[in-house]
Amino acid sequence: MSLSLLVDNLTNPALLFFVLGIAAVRLKSDLELPPTSSKFISLYLLFAIGFKGGQELAHSEFSLEIVWSMLFGVAIASLIPLYTFFILKRRLSVSNAGAIAAAYGSVSAVTFVTAISFLEMEAIPFSGHMIAVMALMETPAIIIGVILIRLYGRDETAHTRLRSVVHHSFTNGSVLLIIGSLLIGFLANDQQALGIKPFTNDIFKGFLALFLLDMGIASGRKLKDFLDGGWFTLTFALVIPLVNGCAVALLSSWVTDDPGNRFMFAVLAASASYIAVPAAMKMAAPQANPGIFIPMTLAITFPLNITIGMPVYLELIL
Repeated sequence: MSLSLLVDNLTNPALLFFVLGIAAVRLKSDLELPPTSSKFISLYLLFAIGFKGGQELAHSEFSLEIVWSMLFGVAIASLIPLYTFFILKRRLSVSNAGAIAAAYGSVSAVTFVTAISFLEMEAIPFSGHMIAVMALMETPAIIIGVILIRLYGRDETAHTRLRSVVHHSFTNGSVLLIIGSLLIGFLANDQQALGIKPFTNDIFKGFLALFLLDMGIASGRKLKDFLDGGWFTLTFALVIPLVNGCAVALLSSWVTDDPGNRFMFAVLAASASYIAVPAAMKMAAPQANPGIFIPMTLAITFPLNITIGMPVYLELIL
């Protein structure tokens, strides 16, 4: 791996703000973002990503590569929870195994946002249709996770209707906003989009830095309780994302030759959901313990990807 690439990533201001958030917790500082501000920044980032992706998609010629990319994304989001479930079931309950498998098969919009910033830093473009791929990858893992819990669970099996879980996945605020923004960006002409460009482009990195500061504070608060839980979930949260990301970084060459798109596929495969999946599993599998899978995805896998993972995936592709 290129040392300069790793150093560039580790000195990225957005990442350093994440580290600052963790340090603030360790130092017992009262630093925090107001909950309303944190939610606004989350909504802004999803809106900006979706709108810019829609604009990129509008300027792209529809091709077979776009179709294959979407199918490949759905395949990744379906296969990861299948194989990880059986690894997890060896040590954890069926409900916890299903919830964690769903989280690691689904995707993290925040990791995707950070990956955009990383590619911009490296001056590597990516195609707008990858936003649509990300949106499509949110739900399949949740559905498969619930099906696996039903198949292998007994007394702890979830009784929630699958239809309601699918509906909740698509109407989840983050998914709905990014899909809606994508469609609006696709429909808007260049002159209309230019009017809000300062809002969607110019201030994006500043808001990303503040959001990662908030994520650092949240991660720092959850990290200790998770580490007390044992080596198995810690090892899983460290190893599985790197395995998924590296495998997809190589396999994605079958779908596209574009380095930026291949990198995004790798990041999506390596990321894990800590927003949509916990919300869905609270309804579909209430026996699953969020105190296990939320710290795994947020406090371990997320920082792993944005520090070490992204340079490794890009190095494999280039």
